Amino acid sequence: MRDAVNKLKAKFVLLWFVGTVGFVVATAPVYPREQSVSPGINKHYENAVYEEWVQRFEREGREIYDKRHEIVTALALREDMVVADIGAGTGLFARLFSPEVGPGGRVIAVDISRQFIDKIVQIAKEQGQENIQGIVNTPTDTALPPASIDLAFVCDTYHHFEYPETMLRSLHRALRRDGTLVVIDYRRVNGLSSPWVMNHVRAGEDTVVGEIEAAGFRLAKTQDLLRENYFLQFKKCDDACVK
Repeated sequence: MRDAVNKLKAKFVLLWFVGTVGFVVATAPVYPREQSVSPGINKHYENAVYEEWVQRFEREGREIYDKRHEIVTALALREDMVVADIGAGTGLFARLFSPEVGPGGRVIAVDISRQFIDKIVQIAKEQGQENIQGIVNTPTDTALPPASIDLAFVCDTYHHFEYPETMLRSLHRALRRDGTLVVIDYRRVNGLSSPWVMNHVRAGEDTVVGEIEAAGFRLAKTQDLLRENYFLQFKKCDDACVK
């Protein structure tokens, strides 16, 4: 008799679980599959050789590198914060963020290149920066858990988003309430920007602001810190602000 009751209970729990999962799946928002806005733009990072990219990214004369300390200061990071460096590359900013958030905080280096992430984590361990961790993401997902970060830092990476709407949704989910999104990217202005920027960067500042605000953020501040790049700071909107 007891065995029969236990079997009946198990069957009830299973039916409840299946029904609950089915309800969640049925009620989850469904978005149309986004088409790539820049097909092949990240092909160079497949099987990336870390040392070669260090020479490109961490060199004098590159504005982002020359102004790296000013950029970190402008972010006003605090101890115990959780910061995600989206498109972390060679880990330049992840290493700079580490002492700012302290041992109680975390820096999450996120990149589609496993070679970059493996090297960032290795160097962090060698330098005793135990609060740095790495995530290999996909072109459509940051792979960050919901409500897990205070600040998302996207430096010279937004124009590498093949699927900006999808990635912005992922960033919105990952940020905690009133979280901050910082985007630094190249100014794209006809007649002023270099031919490389005009050919490589798909959108200018106004377009980028429009895309990010449409994803549930509001532009909170701009920083007049850079010449070749703009510096935008957004706040995650509450439910009433999401479009």
